[in-house]
Amino acid sequence: MTSETITAAAAGTWKLGDLTVNRMGFGAMRLTHHADGTPSDRDRAIAVLRRARELGVNHIDTASFYFSALRSANELINRALYPYADDLVITTKVGPGKDPSGNWLGMARPDQLRGQVEENLRQLGRDHLDVVNLRVFHPEQLLSEHFGVLADLRAEGLIRHLGVSSVSPGQLAEAQAVAPVVCVQNRYGIGAEQHRHEFLDVCGEQGIAYVPFFAIAGEGREAGASATDTDAVQTVARAHGVSAAQVRLAWTLQRGPHVLAIPGTGNPDHLTENVAVGALRLSAEETALLNA
Repeated sequence: MTSETITAAAAGTWKLGDLTVNRMGFGAMRLTHHADGTPSDRDRAIAVLRRARELGVNHIDTASFYFSALRSANELINRALYPYADDLVITTKVGPGKDPSGNWLGMARPDQLRGQVEENLRQLGRDHLDVVNLRVFHPEQLLSEHFGVLADLRAEGLIRHLGVSSVSPGQLAEAQAVAPVVCVQNRYGIGAEQHRHEFLDVCGEQGIAYVPFFAIAGEGREAGASATDTDAVQTVARAHGVSAAQVRLAWTLQRGPHVLAIPGTGNPDHLTENVAVGALRLSAEETALLNA
């Protein structure tokens, strides 16, 4: 597989409401700092974002709480890509808050969500947000009041479409009773528990995009994929001459046409490898091996 010639279009497309995106997108969380917590190189981060666009990425996932001591993901996106192309869809998240030192403040109150939306608008330099996900902390948390505030902001024209993140099926239903939901963004990857597989399938049946985070890291989460790579992953990777991370992404994309990938990286080589996964096809036997 010659990565250099493959663009994000190879993964196919899906619609977030009326917005068509390539299924291979980009997550901005890792742009702001290195694994050891030190700030990223500003010029390199900007170059990665611009290279992503050159490779056909038109779906970028971000949040105002993606920041380090010196870097803000939203402001890096603004610097790299403004003025924004008509086909670029930027998805952001609200709900959690951080203080200026980066310490989590917990879940925002409903009356604080407008301020979070306006902060994303300011940082990105936009007059509306394409998609806003309500990020939830607990599977039992009631979210209809929070989601109702976002629905009101959508009616005002500040938000185009709504989604939810880190939710249970019950919370998705609760949100849908308030306003249409175009995407669910949950932790998912090889090795996920059975209830996560079932939820992904339910979203597909309803025409809702499923957007996994930690798709490469899997159950290794912040520790990374290397913490959980199995013999099966390594075997399939060797057979295709690709990395284990690419196999994990390919498996995730093949779970359904409604699955959107948002791998994040601050490394231009890893970016190219991630985008190339859109052209990687796993056989039924390989998929069964990975499922096991």
